[in-house]
Amino acid sequence: MIIDRHPSGAPWRNFYGRFKGKALRRTQEVLLDEDLDALSPGPVGWDVNPDRTELDVKALPGTRDLWLEIGFGGGEHLAHIAVAEPDVGLIGCEPYLNGVAMLLAKLRKVSAPNVRVHPGDARDLLDVLPEASVGRVYLLYPDPWPKARHHRRRFVTPEHLEPLARVMRPGAELRVATDIEDYVRQTLEEVPRCGFEWLAEAPADWRAPWDGWISTRYEQKALREGRVPHYLRFRRQ
Repeated sequence: MIIDRHPSGAPWRNFYGRFKGKALRRTQEVLLDEDLDALSPGPVGWDVNPDRTELDVKALPGTRDLWLEIGFGGGEHLAHIAVAEPDVGLIGCEPYLNGVAMLLAKLRKVSAPNVRVHPGDARDLLDVLPEASVGRVYLLYPDPWPKARHHRRRFVTPEHLEPLARVMRPGAELRVATDIEDYVRQTLEEVPRCGFEWLAEAPADWRAPWDGWISTRYEQKALREGRVPHYLRFRRQ
């Protein structure tokens, strides 16, 4: 007998990233204990939402739109956008607790009541977001999984892109930044297959960052090591 579901009802999903790295500092533990629950977008996890009831996005902050950042790393970009776009509701997804703690530290220093945080697998959030509820998604410097046998682990695969397309409304934008040329190749192959149009007419459209861009620590590392960033924009059809 093949068992494809967890006893909680959750599907068995392979997850290849990290949930935790080096030991959290005491200050980081305090941030997670004191701030994280209040920033939940609602019942997402299978333990609290086994029926996969849709989130009430109208109850989320933000009057103009709802945007996601998937894999926000240390949170530089997410905190920047939250301050720059105060009337947009933002949900950041990041399973790596050390990165979540870094974002929480940044949010204590700025006024960003429009941010919500899902500290887990983005697929679990996509399960419970209503169809066509999201106006923009950022995927910035995702894990490159450089070995060919690991390319199926990348985010730009149908397992992730199909549910992502479901929650994005027609005309919504997916923005991808990466310094890995083969990730660019796979992105340009897979994303259009899932209902997106690449918004590029000239080389400047992928060589120059979009308006409002803030360079992250991952981009700065790429530049120091001589890799070239690519900035890709797609429209949900």
